[in-house]
Amino acid sequence: MKVLFIGGTGNISTACSCLAVETGIELWHLNRGKTGNQIQGVKTLVADINDRAALEDVLADHVWDCVVDWIAFTPEQVQRDIELFSGKTEQFIFISSASCYQSPPDSPVITENTPLSNPYWQYSRDKIACEELLLKAHKDIGFPVTIVRPSHTYSNVIPIAIGGWEEYTAIDRMKRGLPVVVHGDGSSLWVLTHSEDFAQGFNGLIGRQESIGEAYHITSDEVLTWNQIYQQIADALGVEAKLVHVTSDRICRYDPEYIGPLLGDKTASVIFDNSKIRQLVPDFQCTTPFAEGIKTTLEWFEADPTRQTVSDAANKMMDELIASELA
Repeated sequence: MKVLFIGGTGNISTACSCLAVETGIELWHLNRGKTGNQIQGVKTLVADINDRAALEDVLADHVWDCVVDWIAFTPEQVQRDIELFSGKTEQFIFISSASCYQSPPDSPVITENTPLSNPYWQYSRDKIACEELLLKAHKDIGFPVTIVRPSHTYSNVIPIAIGGWEEYTAIDRMKRGLPVVVHGDGSSLWVLTHSEDFAQGFNGLIGRQESIGEAYHITSDEVLTWNQIYQQIADALGVEAKLVHVTSDRICRYDPEYIGPLLGDKTASVIFDNSKIRQLVPDFQCTTPFAEGIKTTLEWFEADPTRQTVSDAANKMMDELIASELA
């Protein structure tokens, strides 16, 4: 198959790119050609995704078995994709988000039929609008869309709410014996998926005509409390976990930027039912428990000190929230 990834070298998509090449897919990336993260065996089309004329020029001579847009976040960007790839691809995979599911959910068990509604996070509402636009195009003009909703998927990021992701702040604090903030009481349930496991399910959808017009989430079946997540990080570091629990509401009052990621995502308990993806990709199985996956993530950060970004603002926030909580 001839497949185009718009993006393709990110936290989730790098593993999908590597697996695609390994399985014999003729994989192309469309990007600006400015990053050094080149994957062996991938061909590159160079253009700025926001430059419509340049896009049309580099895409003019190509037709695709599948196009995947990893970096579309708004209906305007999706409308551009519909116009660019109508009649030019047999399948278009849109990367949505599991944060689109009803928040808070009526039930912690999430299926693809769980309603889409997130009053807390504009990011999620934009993704929902993108899904609606693509499904309308599928109904009206036969646009061959498949929707994929990743949940909290990690590789070279720290998958925690405060002082993590691309930051090293919380890890630095733990290594220095300082306490870190955990939202809520730490007992809510959460699911973390390693990107290499995600890739097994995702790449199984490429070229599958049965998936057209359908939506799928792809997650691990391992369910952990947030206390367990932080404890397993501490174990991987070989340090004591010093956790201070602060309500999500208090965190959001301190910094409203957390309203979406916390109240709209990580506060409620979730358990994902992966029956639907397994109907189409029966061999899909996540084999990386978080206790092992986080070790490779930490090794990646520790291999290069320039990756270990510590935020003064995040440190100040945690110090003040902890002082207030313990007063």
